[in-house]
Amino acid sequence: MDKIAEILLKVNAVMLRTKPPFRWASGILSPIYTDNRILMSYPKEREFIISSMIKAIKSNKIRFDGFAGTATAGIPWAAWLAQKLSKPMVYVRSEAKDHGKENLIEGKVEEGKRYIVIEDLISTGSSSVSTINAMRNKGAVVECCIAIFTYELEKAKNSFEGANVKLLALTDFTRFVKTALQKKYISKEQLGHIMDWRKHPEGWVSV
Repeated sequence: MDKIAEILLKVNAVMLRTKPPFRWASGILSPIYTDNRILMSYPKEREFIISSMIKAIKSNKIRFDGFAGTATAGIPWAAWLAQKLSKPMVYVRSEAKDHGKENLIEGKVEEGKRYIVIEDLISTGSSSVSTINAMRNKGAVVECCIAIFTYELEKAKNSFEGANVKLLALTDFTRFVKTALQKKYISKEQLGHIMDWRKHPEGWVSV
């Protein structure tokens, strides 16, 4: 059983529903909706996820000097990791401020240092790649992104490959859905239809 997937199911951070499906901001109909921000309110589960991120870093022998969180969902995870491992942290806004110093990045980026980008969810990968590019424009070295969950969309795969960055996700769509079936959150009949969504998210329709 996938422990991370179990946690996401238990606290309703990731939900599955085919009738009616969820409608994303983009207009896409989907059997899945993610709000990992709710994990901040669960200390025990939060600690397990942080520990799992640290294990992923160590087991993959990732060299790093600091963390860069994506705004806003990646910020708390980057902060907790930075505190645990006594490393510097910055975060990257979705766009530069229109006042003051007009910062895009908050915190000090050290040129030539290696940063791990921290994200809570990977859908298309566009926000993560924007963060990566912003950090690289400041002279940082970014070769890895860690996320809690990924939808495993082809567009995201292409985005990370194009950026030459390794994605480490604690769990993914396939493992999550299989865990949901084992824990009886969904039926066998729903399983196939939900899995079809990942292959063709734009054209998927609820039945």
